[in-house]
Parts: sequence; C-alpha cells; structure tokens
Amino acid sequence: MRNDGPRNILRRSLQVRHVDAGSCNGCESELAAITGPVYDAQRYGLDIVASPRHADVLTVSGPVTRQMAEALGRTHAAVGQPRLVVSVGDCAAGRCPFRGSYAAGEGVAAVLPVDAHIPGCPPAPAEIVQHLRALMRGPGPGQTAGQRG
Repeated sequence: MRNDGPRNILRRSLQVRHVDAGSCNGCESELAAITGPVYDAQRYGLDIVASPRHADVLTVSGPVTRQMAEALGRTHAAVGQPRLVVSVGDCAAGRCPFRGSYAAGEGVAAVLPVDAHIPGCPPAPAEIVQHLRALMRGPGPGQTAGQRG
C-alpha cells in the first residue's frame, strides 16, 4: 500500500476528537454548532468522536495550561497513525490574553506538532468546517491546508 501522507489517506472522512486545554469554552460552543442542522458537518464526512483511538484529527483549543499539557500529550499518543493536529482559536495559537501567567501556556505548538490552525476568537462554525474540509482535500501548490477553501 502506497503511503502518500495523512492528507492523501484521509480524503473521504475525518473523525475528529476535540480537547479543551484551558479555553474559555467559546471555541467549544462553535465546534458543537458544526454538528447541528445549520452547518451539518456530517454531510461532508466530518464526525466528532468520543475516543482518541477512533480519531484521525485532534483539535485543540485553549492555551494548554500546565495541568493539561500531560493529558494532551497522552491523548495525542492515543490517536492512531496517520494523525493530524489542528489548533482552534487564537488562544491555541499562543495569542491568549492570559499568556505569560503562571498557569497559561504558549499554545498548542509548544506541546505538539501542529498541522493546521483555525484562527479566530472564537472561529465561526462555517470557518471550522471550511478548514477541516480543506484538510481532507489537502493543500494546493504553495499553500498550507488551512489556506485552501
């Protein structure tokens, strides 16, 4: 079997496991909205799963607090190969208003390798769906997965 990387294997559907690593829950509200009837992410093959063992993609929101760093690492290790990591929201990208405090971390990239980022505080459900669908299609020439729509 030819292995061209995760983006070529995960073209028809993505099983998404989300981890809240210390966010304000704004991103979680928007992520929950993508499964509802308005955005209906399942029609595109996007599904939220309860177990990291069933996931293809790990989405992470929040600045990754000190208390969540180890749990996030364990969750990442439980996701099978090939796997992608997507940071959701500005806090996950290290632009948290609490950055530099005793508890808030520097973002997901300081703990895990990040394949794509969905910007916003919080990002709109339509943007989340668009970015996750872009991961399924893969990047075009000279683009990252998050730039393709």
